[in-house]
Amino acid sequence: MRVLIIGATGFIGLPAAQALVRAGHVVFGLARTPEKAKLLAVEEIVPVSGDASDPSKWIDLVATIDVIIEAIGGTMELPQLSTKVLNAVSEASQKLRPAGSAKIAYIYTSGVWVHGDDRKNYVTDTTPIVNPAALVAWRPALEKLVATHTVLNGIVVRPGLVYGRSASLLASAFAAPTGKVLWPGTPGGRLSVVHTDDLAEFYLLASEKSAVLAGQIFDIVNDVTESVDDVLARVVKVNGASGYEYFTPTNPFEAAIASTNLIRPHLARALLGWVPRKAGLVDGLETYYAAFKAANSNEDAWSAYTAAK
Repeated sequence: MRVLIIGATGFIGLPAAQALVRAGHVVFGLARTPEKAKLLAVEEIVPVSGDASDPSKWIDLVATIDVIIEAIGGTMELPQLSTKVLNAVSEASQKLRPAGSAKIAYIYTSGVWVHGDDRKNYVTDTTPIVNPAALVAWRPALEKLVATHTVLNGIVVRPGLVYGRSASLLASAFAAPTGKVLWPGTPGGRLSVVHTDDLAEFYLLASEKSAVLAGQIFDIVNDVTESVDDVLARVVKVNGASGYEYFTPTNPFEAAIASTNLIRPHLARALLGWVPRKAGLVDGLETYYAAFKAANSNEDAWSAYTAAK
């Protein structure tokens, strides 16, 4: 297959691109800078100069591509940007692809926060979305647009909190070795999580089976949720902090992180045979913390991370 990943240098997109390359597929990735392009080239990913906000730089690839994975990282303009990218791909597909061509598979990356905060009720991939977290209240409408698209084979993936490697959202907890670890919310919460490698494996399987997955929406999380209290206690043990403490969320992002999602996914297992293999967050936290430290072992790397936040 020929696969284009929009967000190929990001925390989700890069492992997905690596998994597809290892499986023998030709993978293109957007790169905003020469440094990012070099990162992709080293991984045998074909760098495409440009970014998601300017489709003119990469849209010609639509003529010959099989799968597009949209894995754009968090940004203030994400609702508008994701819609812009979807529309650009749809329009280009109709203009650039010969009549009778197979539909492009379009895998859109959403997230489990659309399920909202609920500490009592289990939900599944197909549970109706009725109370999404405020931060992502716009996502369900876009999910529906992707899943019901008439021009593209739309597929939606909702990862849980992604862990491993450079830590992503867990970095704020990992990076508090001399003081208290602070986390939004209240005691008793639980997290639906997935390791970045297991998520990458899902993107590979979904891409390879995309021709028969149009309209599907997948929650991609481990079989068991994890206690936030247990996670924070383990973080304190491995990073040397003096303890942990909850605080009241002050913005929609913190409120989303504080939410509990009791998810029992089934579609990825039933349709793709996807099974998470990495150790859970608490069980493997010492290893994941060491990976975080290595990824941010110099001042430039840490400055780049904090600037991105």
